[in-house]
Amino acid sequence: MPPKKKRRKAAEKGSRGLAALEVAEGSPPSSVEDLARQIEEDGGAVLARFRDPLGGHWQLLAALPIEKVEPTPFQRDLSDVHVKRLGGVIDTLGRFLDPIIAMRSDKGIYWTPNGYHRLSAMKRLGAKAIVALVVPEPEVAYKILALNTEKAHNLREKSLEVIRMARDLATLDKRAESDYALEFEEAAFLTLGICYEKNGRFPGGAYHPVLKRVDDFSFEPLAKALTIRQSRAERVTELEEAVSKAMAALKEKGFESPYLRAFVVARINPLRFHKGEKPSFDTTLEKMITSARKFNAGSVKPDQVARAAGPPDE
Repeated sequence: MPPKKKRRKAAEKGSRGLAALEVAEGSPPSSVEDLARQIEEDGGAVLARFRDPLGGHWQLLAALPIEKVEPTPFQRDLSDVHVKRLGGVIDTLGRFLDPIIAMRSDKGIYWTPNGYHRLSAMKRLGAKAIVALVVPEPEVAYKILALNTEKAHNLREKSLEVIRMARDLATLDKRAESDYALEFEEAAFLTLGICYEKNGRFPGGAYHPVLKRVDDFSFEPLAKALTIRQSRAERVTELEEAVSKAMAALKEKGFESPYLRAFVVARINPLRFHKGEKPSFDTTLEKMITSARKFNAGSVKPDQVARAAGPPDE
C-alpha cells in the first residue's frame, strides 16, 4: 500500500524564492547558453534569460518559428471548438498574450505540453512565430497534467493523455510505474486510458470512483506495468459488459433513466460499507463482476432508481 500523502502547510508570506531583482541576476549555466544558441540556429530569437522566481531554475523567453513547434506526441486530442474560440479572441485583440511552454527535442522541434490549442489557433490565423517559455530540462514535458491549464480535461481526455505518456516513457528508461506518480496523477487514469483507447465512448465516469480507491501504482518497471494495466483494463471492460446486461434487464422491466448505469454500479459496489484495510483491485473487481451477473432486475422498485445519483451515461 502506498504511503499516505502528507498535507502541505501553507508557506509564510514572502518566505520562498527570489526577489524581483534577483530573477534577472547572475550568469546562466552553459546548458542554457547552449540552448539559446540552438534557438537562434533554428531561426528563433532569445528575448530574455532569467530564473524562475520560485525554484530559481534558469529558462528562456523566446520567439520560435511556428512551423518548428508541435504538441507532445502523447497529448490529448484537439478540440476544434476551443481552437476556434481562442483564435477569435486572439484575432480580436491582435495580441498573443499567453506564451506557451516548450522544450527543444534533439531534432530541433519544440514540444509544447500545455499549448496545443493556442498553437493551433495561431497557426490557423497565419502567424509566423509564437512566443514561448523554453525550458532546458526535456523531462518537464512529461509533467503535462500539472502544466496543462488552458482547457479543463474531462476524464476521457486525461486518461488518454496519461496512457499515451506512459507508453512513450516506457521506451526511455526502466523506472517503476510508481516513480511517475506526479506525471500520471492517478493510477486509475492508466487503466481507464486503455479502456478509452478501445472504446472512445467507454463510460469511465461510472467506474472512476471505485478505481480511485482500489487501483494503485505498480512498483514494476513501466514497460512491465503496462501489461498489468492491460489486464486490469480488460477486467473493467468485463465489468462494463456485465453492467450493460443488467441495464438491459432493467429496461425490459420498463425502467428508463440516464442514471441506470450509476444505479447498477452503486448496487454492486462492495466499497459502500467497507471499513478497515483497503481491498485489492482484483478482489473488488471480481466481486463487482459476480454481483453484476447475478443482478436481479425484478427486485428493483421505481423509487429506488429515481433516487439514484451519479454520472449519467457519457
